[in-house]
Amino acid sequence: MRPTRPLFLAALVVVLGLITWAVLQTAYLSLPPLPWTAVPTLLLLALGEGFTAVNLLRRIRRRPGTRPVEPLAVARTAALGKASAHAAAVIAGVFAGFAASLADALDKATPRHDFFVSGGTFLSAVVLAGAAFFLEYACRVPKDPDDRIDDPGVSRA
Repeated sequence: MRPTRPLFLAALVVVLGLITWAVLQTAYLSLPPLPWTAVPTLLLLALGEGFTAVNLLRRIRRRPGTRPVEPLAVARTAALGKASAHAAAVIAGVFAGFAASLADALDKATPRHDFFVSGGTFLSAVVLAGAAFFLEYACRVPKDPDDRIDDPGVSRA
């Protein structure tokens, strides 16, 4: 498995944003208002992935007071990070298309509400993608197995 490429995810966001924008030019009036619940959901997922990444990074680098981690668990976690990054890019693209489609109708109450919900969901998806990248980074094995940092004030990142 190769690491996720940011350029691919950016292209995915742009393509899905354009497709969503094109579809909403004709179909927006038949849709119900957007729910705001995606924003906290994506942020909680990002928080969980960030917390997991920090703990996993410490365990892989064998910091004092941590237990070693099973290689299969690291592989599964790397797959989770890759899948989360792709899902976040899809979500970000769809909601960027929503925001772009509604940007010219902010004088009406429902489109204005949907614009802010779609903008918040887009930003939450970007945060989730960042956490997914960090999770993938945390799953990488150090180049030298004996390459440990004993001084907690020194950072390798």
